[in-house]
Amino acid sequence: MATLLRKLQTRWREVISAPSIDEFNVGSQNRSQQQEWWVIRQRFLWQRLHLWLWLVLGCLLSFTFKDIYHLFFSLQEPKILPQVIRTQGLVINAAMLLSLLVCIALHQTRFGHRHPGVIFLGSSWSLSLAVQLFATLKGFALPDTAGWSLLFLSQATLMPMRWSLHLICQLGILAYYFGVNTALRLSTPIPQNPEIYNVTFILYIFWFCIICDLGVYLYDRLQRSEFYARKELESSNDKLRLAEAKYRSIFENAIEGIFQSSPDGRYITANPALARIYGYASPEEVTAFTDIEHKLYVDPKRRAEFVRLMEESGLVPEFESQIYRQDGSVVWISEKAYAVCDEQGKVLYYEGLVEDITQRKQAQEALRIFFHAVSHDLRNPVLGTVMVLRNLLNGVGSRGVGGDGEKMASVPSSQSPIPVPRFILEMMLQSSDRQLNLINSLLEAHIGEVQGLRLQCQPVQLRGIVEAAIADLQPMLVDNQVTLINFVTADLPLVNADSTQLWRVFSNLIVNAIKHNAPGLHITINAVPQEDMIYCTVEDNGIGISQQQGDRLFDLYFQGGSIRNSLSLGLGLYLCKQIITAHGGEIGVQSDLNKGATFWFTLPIVNSQ
Repeated sequence: MATLLRKLQTRWREVISAPSIDEFNVGSQNRSQQQEWWVIRQRFLWQRLHLWLWLVLGCLLSFTFKDIYHLFFSLQEPKILPQVIRTQGLVINAAMLLSLLVCIALHQTRFGHRHPGVIFLGSSWSLSLAVQLFATLKGFALPDTAGWSLLFLSQATLMPMRWSLHLICQLGILAYYFGVNTALRLSTPIPQNPEIYNVTFILYIFWFCIICDLGVYLYDRLQRSEFYARKELESSNDKLRLAEAKYRSIFENAIEGIFQSSPDGRYITANPALARIYGYASPEEVTAFTDIEHKLYVDPKRRAEFVRLMEESGLVPEFESQIYRQDGSVVWISEKAYAVCDEQGKVLYYEGLVEDITQRKQAQEALRIFFHAVSHDLRNPVLGTVMVLRNLLNGVGSRGVGGDGEKMASVPSSQSPIPVPRFILEMMLQSSDRQLNLINSLLEAHIGEVQGLRLQCQPVQLRGIVEAAIADLQPMLVDNQVTLINFVTADLPLVNADSTQLWRVFSNLIVNAIKHNAPGLHITINAVPQEDMIYCTVEDNGIGISQQQGDRLFDLYFQGGSIRNSLSLGLGLYLCKQIITAHGGEIGVQSDLNKGATFWFTLPIVNSQ
């Protein structure tokens, strides 16, 4: 029962006044819009109520003047009106005028602003029920058809909001007429129709109220729909303005040049970055171009090539050219553009980005010089030294033996041969081999950085690759007293990989573990399938890696602080990352100091389909 009363109370507040914020059981945005809608309805009802009250006051005054005139100059009133009504009309009008003036005064107060629905009902009932109460006191029922019609129609016309309020107003008046008159067994003063339940009267009042309430309801719904449509439009416009502001910010502050150019060789739009790339002070100077082909490109044929590519595919992903800046200097640019066409497929304009790649071109040229220098000035002399040392070692048996029984090698010279112990030649050869390997790794790392690794992938068995890497490193494993356990099984799915490059990954990871730890290391190699990838691990029980070192471990030229072999450039793990990334996998490390390290990487399984 208490719940029902609370619901009725809430519903009553919704009818006669605006609900509180807590009564909106909707999302924050919808709650805000509903609150705004209620405020608009309240303001509209309050404003129109003000007009209606003054209009009713004028109407009531006109009827009052009629009654005053009737006192002095008798009017031919309809005979159906009771004599008491005709003679005491001024008293009724005075009562209604008094109640109306009270409602007008309340309308201007804070209460009237807050509860216009209460003023609406109070003024309506005070006007309509004054006559009914007077008739009840005189002992008859008065069906005030004309007064009610005028009241309901004026309200529906001037205040077409909150149809439920109109309905309560009508039900209150009709409830008094039918309820009180029935309870008191009163009849109408009309001899022909004394019953209060006149069928024609009831049908008229019923349909008149329905028409008025329906008109209010439809107008209210229309205004509500228009309000939310306007809010939706405002929200869309706000989002559009925000998007335009973001695009404008990106356009104005982008590092890359943004442009639109016409097929005939003019810039339509340009952003400040494009102006800076071209050496101009403002985008307007760029859009003043009338001949991109000859004014911009060092080679005018590049524009024709650009247009040709656009006509063929509608897209130019990387278009590198040399251009003239405003000061006459030459720079390299890369254009990424696409064609914007109309519905018939006709090209309207080209739109795209421009990047200054002058530094990259200079770096590539310097890198080519570097490759040439490393290949010819470093690699070839070391390779020649290796060949000489190997020839000396191969011929040491015929050179003789030293005084202590050690084999000696005679190094020819312009004067006389110099005997050299064999172990010295072997050390020199090992050193030269290491230098040659470092130079080759250095070249390969930089070539991979510029051109990318070129893989020759095919379905391969991972266990065979691991066994080959272990076999090649067997002497190193023995020298460093390493215990290596291979858990990679032969029944693993095939991987799509370059076997030579994978051999290098396993070799580098094993060698890396040996170089960073003392002799007696334990290494475990494993591989397990995970969804469409093979998850490989190389785990050791060594000194581990700090978090700071782990974050940079795969960077180019990075070296840890515990490498026992000093002759290293830090290329091994970097090359491993390049190889695994080129295969479409990932590589990383999990480690803590004094808890060993686990290097892991993933490889794609051959598609079974």
